[in-house]
Amino acid sequence: MSGCACSEHAVPPALERVEVVANDRVASGVGLVVLHAPRTAETVRSGQFVHVRLAHGTSFILRRPFSVHRVRGERIEILYQVLGTGTRTLAEREAGDEMDLIGPLGHGWEIPPGIAHALLVAGGLGVAPLGMLAEELAARGVAVTVATGAPNKERLLVRDLFEGVARRVEIATDDGSCGTRGFVTGVCENLLADEALDVVYTCGPESMQRIVAAQAAGAGVPCQVSLERLMACGIGACLSCVVRTSQGLKRACVDGPVFDAAVVLWDLTEIPAKQ
Repeated sequence: MSGCACSEHAVPPALERVEVVANDRVASGVGLVVLHAPRTAETVRSGQFVHVRLAHGTSFILRRPFSVHRVRGERIEILYQVLGTGTRTLAEREAGDEMDLIGPLGHGWEIPPGIAHALLVAGGLGVAPLGMLAEELAARGVAVTVATGAPNKERLLVRDLFEGVARRVEIATDDGSCGTRGFVTGVCENLLADEALDVVYTCGPESMQRIVAAQAAGAGVPCQVSLERLMACGIGACLSCVVRTSQGLKRACVDGPVFDAAVVLWDLTEIPAKQ
């Protein structure tokens, strides 16, 4: 991929001491933590992530990676789902608590020059790295269409954000409680047929991203995917987060987490572990 507004201005990561400003539950099992992180807020690009030390002790020797959802002044927002020890601990952090993080990290979304219309496809917590991207695209004058899916209406995330910046938002829920009944991949297929699109960005369960990538390829539209992997170091040294591609083994922490979908060897990729 080339022409990346994100990568061209990327800066080296740094250790930053941060303070919790707010930490609220936004859906069942999902929280939104706001961190005062001036250095990271100034330097992070859409699609990048931060590596957070949530607490001290043997259970927290390794940091946890989290996508940066949005930036507001000197604050960054992180959406997280409570799945394991790390995210349960994060859910318990309160305003005024301090942590530290390393960031910004990784290769973010690329915005090709001259594009007019982008499709963002999100499944569940896959909305997390797409919030900042949606706002950036809209600010650049790019028309944004969003397809977002969830198990039910109560699990839909950041709908207000998308509706505030996108020209069209299509919703799919497994139970039909909001929008189309079924999976977001069905909505994506229809949008690719109906709209003149220049690029597709997607994040969510890997099985979903695999289908979206195939749909985009069939429609002749470039596609970028954000892949999740269990990470240890976060800086490319430990090789714990490899992604198999047609260009060889790549590291999600430095070569990704965003990849050109066309180079990912989907049949060989692994299911990400819980945090």
